[in-house]
Amino acid sequence: MSQTLETLIAAERRAQRPLLRRAALYAALVAAASVVLLGLSGWFITAAAFAGAAGVVAAQAFNYMLPSAGIRLLAIVRTGARYGERLAAHEAAFGALARIRPTLFRAIAAAPIGTALALTTGEAAARMIGDVDAIETRFVRLSAPWSVAAALVAGLCLTVLGGALAALSTVACLAALLLAARALSHRLEAPGRAVQIAAGALRDEFAQASEAAPELRCFALESWAADRIDARSRTLAAAQRAQANVAGWFELIQALSIAFAASSAALLSAASGADIAALAALAAAMTLDGAAPLLRGQIDRGKMREAEARLDMLLAHSPSEQGSAKPSDAPLLAFHQPAPCRIAPGERLALSGPSGAGKTMLVETLIGLRPAVSGTITLDGADVTAIPLPALRHCFAWLPQDAMLLSGTIRENLLLAGGEADDAALWDALHDAVLDDRVRALDRGLDSWIGENGARLSGGERRRLALARAYCAPAPWLLLDEPSEGLDTATEALLADRLNSRLDRSGQGLILVTHRPRLRALCPRTLAISPDRVGTRPPLVA
Repeated sequence: MSQTLETLIAAERRAQRPLLRRAALYAALVAAASVVLLGLSGWFITAAAFAGAAGVVAAQAFNYMLPSAGIRLLAIVRTGARYGERLAAHEAAFGALARIRPTLFRAIAAAPIGTALALTTGEAAARMIGDVDAIETRFVRLSAPWSVAAALVAGLCLTVLGGALAALSTVACLAALLLAARALSHRLEAPGRAVQIAAGALRDEFAQASEAAPELRCFALESWAADRIDARSRTLAAAQRAQANVAGWFELIQALSIAFAASSAALLSAASGADIAALAALAAAMTLDGAAPLLRGQIDRGKMREAEARLDMLLAHSPSEQGSAKPSDAPLLAFHQPAPCRIAPGERLALSGPSGAGKTMLVETLIGLRPAVSGTITLDGADVTAIPLPALRHCFAWLPQDAMLLSGTIRENLLLAGGEADDAALWDALHDAVLDDRVRALDRGLDSWIGENGARLSGGERRRLALARAYCAPAPWLLLDEPSEGLDTATEALLADRLNSRLDRSGQGLILVTHRPRLRALCPRTLAISPDRVGTRPPLVA
């Protein structure tokens, strides 16, 4: 069932409540210690100066040790509490993100095919990294209101020594600052959103250029790609400048508020003596300075709102669970339109037809990557539209035309399909994919690193590794889409022989898309796919 980011964050706030409370406590301690430290320092310096000016006797009578010890203690408390606050806040944020990111990834993986295809690798990375980082910032700043409250309480305790009016003026200045910041944040929201959008676009552009780097070099398009990235960079820089211009007003109003609060407190406390006036002035200044974390949150409000909106789009597209039909471990597969065609468990079927007729679309429909039309395909008599996607996909082990590999080891890529497979099963899969000799020749065998998307392997080797991965899946049906693409004739013949032997041993059924006669000969039955309705639902002709 889909959920909103707000409910997800609320759940994580509850889960991280002990750490967030600790961060709030430390933040309050930092703010209070900072206010008292500056106020006490102002009083101490002023009082010491007057004691020194009053003569030797007064100077000797003045207690220097206690205030100086208090100042040092407050400095230590502030430093330690600040470290504790950041440690607790970031631990809470990282703990929350450790669950939020997988949830978002599952939402992307489970999204409808139209949504998933529209989300490029770079855009997905921008949302999973850049947008989620904004959520991290939100978690880290949850202690800001407690910091402001503690600063206000500490400031009032000190400024009231100069009189009630001094304390009231401090409260008034803080209230005016927060109200002005809130009003100003609405002006900053649009530039903040623009920054988040431009940052995502730059990441997306760079990712696309990186993926196409060989082609760009081949066709001498490096400068063209660099110009596109530069244009995105300039857009981001312009958005950041616009945000910085508005953010400068925050700095200005805070500086003016601090100056006004300090001056008001000093003037209203003048009757209490110069040392108390200094204490009240600096305490009032530090009280308003304590609002800085809250102001930074207002500055980033637009970025956070845009990040949340972009992430909500991912969560909103998470489909709810389909029906409750469950096919058996060896289901009977049947196509019903336009001609009936039943394929019993263990049978082999080749899909034929010209390029673009819809063979791959049909295969992707079988595993839920394309929307199926009700009444066209059944498993054990249950319509595929009524079968939950996990149960549907459990029936098929798939080799797509453009198989992707993990940036990891051979073992890690194989275990994606068969998490329980032992080394013997992995080597059997590699043998049947005609890749075992190549892997044995590598320095670390199954644990050899293959690079991003198998960059250290040839095109044919990448394809055979993806085929071996499909072999590792414990599914009753194999869906193989052009498994011998890019292979020479001898390797293709060996692969076909080993596939035939594997099917005989395992009893798996086979749905095969191929234009190669050698592989097509493995299938006693063929379905010819008509191109009449490409892009909707490809009809089947037995």
